[in-house]
Amino acid sequence: MPSRAPLQRKIHGLDCVEEVSMLKRELLPLVEDESRLTFDLLRAKLTIDVNGTSRSTEEIDAAIQRTGLRFEPWVDSSPSDEPVSFWQKHRRAILTAISGLCGVIGWLLQTFYGRSDNVAGELAQSSELGISPIAATIYLVGIIAGLILVLPKAWRSLVSMRPDMNLLMSVAVVGAIAIGEWFEASTVAFLFSLSLLLESWSIGRARRAISALMQWTPPVARLVSESGDVLETPPDEIAIGSTLQIRPGDKVPLDGVVLSGTSDIDQSPITGESVPIEKEVGDTVYAGTINGDGVLTMQTTKTSDDSTLARIIRMVSEAGSKRANAEQWVEKFAAIYTPIVFASALLVMLIPPLLFAASWNDWIYRSLVLLVIACPCALVISTPVSVISALTSAARHGVLIKGGVFIELPAALDAIAFDKTGTLTHGEPAVSEIVLGIDGSDVPILDEQAFLSLAASIASQSSHPLSLAIVDYARESDVQTTAATDVVAIPGKGTTAMVDGQSIWMGSERLMKDRAISCSRTKGLLNEAKFRDHSVVIVGDSERVLGIVLLRDPVRSIAHGVIARLRESGIHNISMLTGDHDAAAQRVAEQAGIDDVHSQLLPEDKVEVIGLMVEEYGNVAMVGDGVNDAPALAIATLGIAMGGSGSDAAIETADITLMSDDLNLLPWLREHSVRTLLIIRQNIIFALSIKFIFVLLTFLGYASLWAAIAADTGASLLVIFNALRLLQTRSTTG
Repeated sequence: MPSRAPLQRKIHGLDCVEEVSMLKRELLPLVEDESRLTFDLLRAKLTIDVNGTSRSTEEIDAAIQRTGLRFEPWVDSSPSDEPVSFWQKHRRAILTAISGLCGVIGWLLQTFYGRSDNVAGELAQSSELGISPIAATIYLVGIIAGLILVLPKAWRSLVSMRPDMNLLMSVAVVGAIAIGEWFEASTVAFLFSLSLLLESWSIGRARRAISALMQWTPPVARLVSESGDVLETPPDEIAIGSTLQIRPGDKVPLDGVVLSGTSDIDQSPITGESVPIEKEVGDTVYAGTINGDGVLTMQTTKTSDDSTLARIIRMVSEAGSKRANAEQWVEKFAAIYTPIVFASALLVMLIPPLLFAASWNDWIYRSLVLLVIACPCALVISTPVSVISALTSAARHGVLIKGGVFIELPAALDAIAFDKTGTLTHGEPAVSEIVLGIDGSDVPILDEQAFLSLAASIASQSSHPLSLAIVDYARESDVQTTAATDVVAIPGKGTTAMVDGQSIWMGSERLMKDRAISCSRTKGLLNEAKFRDHSVVIVGDSERVLGIVLLRDPVRSIAHGVIARLRESGIHNISMLTGDHDAAAQRVAEQAGIDDVHSQLLPEDKVEVIGLMVEEYGNVAMVGDGVNDAPALAIATLGIAMGGSGSDAAIETADITLMSDDLNLLPWLREHSVRTLLIIRQNIIFALSIKFIFVLLTFLGYASLWAAIAADTGASLLVIFNALRLLQTRSTTG
C-alpha cells in the first residue's frame, strides 16, 4: 500500500474535551488506533494518520461531518489569528450573561409579583399554577440562552445513544421545567454555560500565550553571504550551516554555535537562568535568547522548525491536547445514570398495569414521580457550586485555578518537581560575600566599605544584572559612591573607568588576563568549590586585584518549611529540576531540604524527567516560572506557575498560578483540594441518598409529586449551602 500523507483539518469550535470526544467517537471506528488522531486545541487543528489504512478522504470527512462541527482543510500559510466577528468572539459570554440576568429577573418576578396571595391554596394544586406567565417567559429566555450551544450536542448524543454531560444537563433542565421548578432549571442552565465559558476562555488565553511566545523569534535574521554581504532574511528560509551576524541587543534567530566574538547572552527565555551567560567561540546559542553588548558571528545548527524555542511551542501544544482527551467522572456517570433513569421510569409505567392489571393512572403517576425525583438537578448543581466556591476561595488567597478539574488534582499528587531559579530561589542575583586581601598582603589595600564604594561607582554605569545587584547592596549598606568617568564597556568581559583619579577595572577573569594582572591566589580561589557556585566579579587597578564580589541567587527563606509541610501531607517524592550547574543545584537543594536533584537540563530534558516521574509515581506536579518550564508544566499531571515573576508562557500553560509567588500557597492548595473533594463527595452521597429513599417510597406508594419536588429542591439547597462552606477563609501559613 503506497504511503499517504496525514490528513489535516481545521475544526471550528475545537475548544474542549467534549468536541474531542465527539470526534474520537466517529473517527476511531475508521482508523482503529487512537494514536492516529492528534488534537491541537491551541490551533483548533486535527491531524489524522491514514497511512496504512484503506479509508478514503471522503470517509474521514463524512465522519467529521456527523459530529456537526464545521471544518475545512488545514492550510499552513493561513493566518492563525483569522478575523472573527464580534458575535463569534463573544457569543458564549453574551449568552451566559443573558442566562444569568434572566434567572435573576425571573426569580424576582416569581417572588414578588408572580404568585397570588393564596400561596397555601396553590401549593395544594398543580405546580404549574405557582408561577406567572411573565416569569415563566423570562426564565425560558434565560434557559434557552444558557443551553442554545449545548442542545445540538445533546441531540446528537441522544440520537447516537451515547449519553454525555450535555444530555445530562439538558435532561436536568427539561425535567425541572416539567415539574414547574423554573428557577432551578434556569440555575442549572446558567452554571453549565458559565463552566463552558471558563473552559473556552482558558483555551483562548493559552492560544494568545503561544502567539506571544512566537514573538521571541525575530522576523528577520542577518545572513552573511559567501561574498561577505549581510542580507536580512526570514529565519524559516535559512538552511543549517549558514552564517549569521548577531548585533548588540538582537534576538538570536536560530540555534547555533559561535564562530567569532564574545558577548553576554540573556538565556532566561530558554533556560530560565537569571544571570546572562558569557558566550565565546564554540559555545551554543539558542533561538529566542537576547544578545548583550558584543557582536557575534554564529553558524546555524538547526532550522526554524527544529529550534529549541520551536520545540517548546510544539511540546506545549501537544501536551495540552493530550490532557484534553481525559474523560471526566461526570460524563462516565451520565452515560450510566441517564439511560437507567429513562428505562426505570418506562418499566414502572408499563410492567404493573400489563402484568398485574394494576391501575394505569396510579402507575403513570408513580413513573412521573420517579422521573421527578430522579432528575439530577441537586446532583448536577452540587459539583459546580462546590467547584465555583473552591475557585473563588483560592482566588481570594492569590491562587488562580483554570478550571474545576484542576481543583481536584492537588489532593491526589504523589510527587512534586520544582524548578530552581525563580521558584525555590528569588530569580535575581544578590551579593553574598566580599573577599579582600587577594594580593597576598596581610592587610587589605582597601577596607570593605571603600572597596564596595569603588565597585558600586563603576557598577552604577551599567544595566547588567550583576552590576545592579552590587549597586543595591551598596545602597542597603549605606555606602556612598562617586562619579565614574571614562567608562568603557568591554563586551563579554567587564568595564573600565576612572574613579577618584584611579584607573579601575571590574569584570571577569578574562578581563583580568587582558589587563596583564598576574595573581596566583585569585586563580586558586576561582577554582575552589565555593567560588564555582557563585557569579564572580573581580575588581582591580592597574597593578593588582583589589577584591572579589561573590553573587548568587538566594534561596527563598520559606522554602525549607514549605518542603517539610508538603512531605508531611503525604507527597512521596520532591525533586528539583534546573538548567544550572551541579554545584549551584546541590547548594539550593540542601538549603531547601530536597534530596532528588536533576541539574544541567534543557527544556526537553525536563520533559523527559517529568515523564519518568509520572511513570514511577503517578500524579506529578511541576512548579516553575520560565518559558523553559512551559513544556514540563504542560506534560505534568498538574502544572503550577509562579505568577509574580513568571513568564507569560509559563503562566498561561500552567493549570494553576500562584499570583504572589508565595510558596506557602502550595501546602495550602493541597489542603484546600482535599477539603473540596470531601465536600463534593458529601454532596454526591447526600443527593443520591435522598433520591434512593424517595425511589423506595415511590414503589411503596407513599411518595407524591409534591413530596418529590420538595425533596429535590431541599436537597439542592442543602448541597449548595454545604458547598458555600468552601468560601470560609483559612490561613496559608499552616
